[in-house]
This record gives sequence, structure tokens and C-alpha cells, in this order.
Amino acid sequence: MKRAIVLLIAAATLALGCAAPAAVTLPRFDTGVDPSSWVRVPAGDFLMGRHGHRTAVNYDYEIMVTPVTNTQFAQYLNSALAAGRVKIAGNFVAGYYPGDLFHGYRHEMRIDAGDYPYFPLNDHDSRLTFDGRTFTVKPGYENHPVTTVTWFGAKAYCESIGGRLPTEVEWEKAARGTDARPFPWGNGITPANANYYNSHDPFEKGIGAIGNTTPVGFYNGKTYDGFATVNSPSPYGLYDMAGNVWQWTADIYKGVHYRYLRGGSHADYGYNLRVWTRNSVRPDYFGPSIGFRAARDVKK
Repeated sequence: MKRAIVLLIAAATLALGCAAPAAVTLPRFDTGVDPSSWVRVPAGDFLMGRHGHRTAVNYDYEIMVTPVTNTQFAQYLNSALAAGRVKIAGNFVAGYYPGDLFHGYRHEMRIDAGDYPYFPLNDHDSRLTFDGRTFTVKPGYENHPVTTVTWFGAKAYCESIGGRLPTEVEWEKAARGTDARPFPWGNGITPANANYYNSHDPFEKGIGAIGNTTPVGFYNGKTYDGFATVNSPSPYGLYDMAGNVWQWTADIYKGVHYRYLRGGSHADYGYNLRVWTRNSVRPDYFGPSIGFRAARDVKK
């Protein structure tokens, strides 16, 4: 029996959903940071949240150094489509999801087994185009973080490379290390540290304060077209853990159909990039300020 794609999307206007800028000539910079690289985060306690609640992580895990790029996601879509792991359903790439346990809580939305949207086709805000057979990255966005991916699509990508989405606990530990710092690199924020609203990076030129995505690993101490950055990785060496794009996390909480995002984006003020800041949307939501990165278990 043919399955119909399940759409939960409602109109939403959040900072994470602001429209992408009109077509501009993008500057092109090679950051030198490898988006295919991973780092290990060791087991141990860390201080979580604004008030530094001691939280245990009793295992090592690995996490990507940068968010997934447009190039990486386009390669996944082309491979998955050719192999029949995803399909074209109306205006979306879609795939199967086994559903969530429904508890019947007030305002809880049922998410049953079925096909759900992964990625929109030829959406204005998307950095990928589709000609009916192949996904191609729009010129200049190859090493930028992929956006307009739903939680379902992010989860599927991570599983396709032998990984998974990080939990909120894993994400925050990787972002801040074991001290109580509010930002991945330390205690304060300047435009040289991260991509946020009105941070005056080269990708705001001709667009305005809301800006655009920057190449992954952009804030690594290099100077780009006169714009000097400060090397701003997390204590474990991760880039873009604050700003650029919000990042999906894995957690499914009892009675809650929303999924949670971390990190803030280019459309948010600097104070919203603190490591404990959260946002939440439906799992089929997509927008030009939402991306993700993968985590994975350490092989024994």
C-alpha cells in the first residue's frame, strides 16, 4: 500500500526561520577546517546549563568538528535517492520514520509511523537545487552548513554515516568542556568569534544585519578579505558550536513532540549564542538557520 507523506508543518516565525537573503555574489573562502573530521569527547562530569548543574557522561563519544555541509548533504541525497532509501513525495524528499510513543498529554501531537519530509525541493531558502535526478549545491555554498533540513532528515543522514544526532547533554559538553564557560571559547563574545546578528562578517555585505551562513570553521584565527577572526573552537576542538546555524539534537522527551535545537544562528543576537540556550520546533520544521552535526559511539 502506498504511503502518503505525513506533514506536521505549521506556519512559524522564529529567528531560526527568517528568510534567506536574495541572490548575491558570495565571497569564497577556504577555512582549512576539514568538515569530515571528528573528535573524541572523553567520559566525565561537566557543568550543564546556566547554573552549572553537575552532569555525568559515563562514556566516551565522538562528534563532528563542524556542522554537515551542503556538499556532504547533497552527496547523501543523491546516494540515498539512487538506492531507494528516500523518495520524492510532492515538494519534498521524504523517508520512513517508525514513529514516537504517544502518551496522550495535552497539546502533544501524535507522530505515527510513516513517511516524513527530510528536505524541501527547490525551496527559495535551500542551498541545493534539484533537476529531477540530481541534487547540486548552489555556487559558493559548498562548504557552508546545510540548512532547511528537518529533524527527520538530519537523523537519517547521521544514521547513513554510522552515527546519530547528539543528545542535548552530549552537545553541551562538547561545546563547553568541563568548566562553566558561557561560550565555547570562553566568557565573552565579539564579532571575531562567531556568526551572529549584525556581526559584520563579509557575508553580511549587501544583505544586512541578519546576514548569511559562513563556511564551516570560519572563525579559526584567519583573516578573510580584511575581516580578522579569533580562533574560537570549543575545548575539544569543535567549530561553529555558537552561531552560524542552530543544530538539531536527538532527544525525544515523554509527552513532547517538539525537538530541541542548540547553538544559535546568524539570525540571533550574540547573547543567544550561550551554550545553554535552547530552541524547539516540530520535527518536520525546516528553515534557513537550522543545520546539524553528527555524533557516534566509540568503537570498542
